[in-house]
Amino acid sequence: MVLMPRPSRGWRAGAVAGTVVLLLAACSDDDGGNGGGGGEGGGDQPYTIGLSNGFVGSEWRTQMVEGLEAAFAEYEEEGVVDELVVESADTDVNGQIQQIRNLINRGVDAIIVNPNSETALDAVFREATGQGIEVFAIDQAVTSEDVTNVVIDQAEWARISAEWLAEQVGEGGNVVVVNGIAGHPANEMRWGAAEEVFNGAGVNVLTVADGNWDQATGQQVMTNLLATYPEVDGVWTQDGMAEGVFRAVDAAGRLDQITISGEARVGFMRLWGEARTNGFQSIGVVNPPGGAVSALHMAINVLEGEAFASGSLDGNTVTIPIPYTVDETTFDQYWGEASAESDAYSLDGSLTRDEAAEFFE
Repeated sequence: MVLMPRPSRGWRAGAVAGTVVLLLAACSDDDGGNGGGGGEGGGDQPYTIGLSNGFVGSEWRTQMVEGLEAAFAEYEEEGVVDELVVESADTDVNGQIQQIRNLINRGVDAIIVNPNSETALDAVFREATGQGIEVFAIDQAVTSEDVTNVVIDQAEWARISAEWLAEQVGEGGNVVVVNGIAGHPANEMRWGAAEEVFNGAGVNVLTVADGNWDQATGQQVMTNLLATYPEVDGVWTQDGMAEGVFRAVDAAGRLDQITISGEARVGFMRLWGEARTNGFQSIGVVNPPGGAVSALHMAINVLEGEAFASGSLDGNTVTIPIPYTVDETTFDQYWGEASAESDAYSLDGSLTRDEAAEFFE
């Protein structure tokens, strides 16, 4: 697992609506790709890769796309790939279905998708694989057997910080929860695991609210919760909102009373570091935008005809390790590596090419 510096490319998700086609070679085949080189022997380079991203409302997604661009450019220099077709926009499930159909029509060889639903894209995934296109889901797993999931264990990601918070507040402690987007696969998997931890530890969950993975929304939601629930001992939240939650608790003058699960993001870590002098503690579990890079390495191996090794797949899922966790014992190390980045930067990691190759025979 390699720790990833911030890519230098300047693409910004907020400026994109619809399809962005990155022509990373001076010329390409007029027929628009190989129609799915697939795992039937491989070697049909160069490959065309598609990305379907149905949510651009967070800096994490921007970083995900930038990291994929940078990794793709390295393969392009070697002649392995020729074109990256990016479908990226805030959209619903129907909109993402259209994104994927656009990629099918472009004749891509593989599609990397950050899915808006665990099950609702199954039919379009079948359309893609029916055309010989390899499909890889990142960030959250899907159930379709036509897709290879390349994901961290989102339940384990949540469990780590929930167990830490439960230990901090103790049995009988009162916590409120600021979740992401209700119904989103990653959100549901995370909250299911965290809820199980709290129930097992005897922690009282006073209420659950949605912050939509947005700092400003998370801050407002937390401000409202503090007014409604004065006896709060702790807050469990997901990445993309911890800075907002912190600011709300700080504005209420209650940082010394309320324990906050945090995030491995520079903006939150900056506040965390400043508050450490007054005894504030937190935790940040890395949810790597670089999962798209890990999936790209996997896709290239499959397109080259490599088969997954025995034990690499659990059903249709390859589980890649959570890169690392920031806590009081590791804060100084990781802050030293990330402090020069912008506040929006998420600490990151991805499989190297060699690490990805170890999943194959």
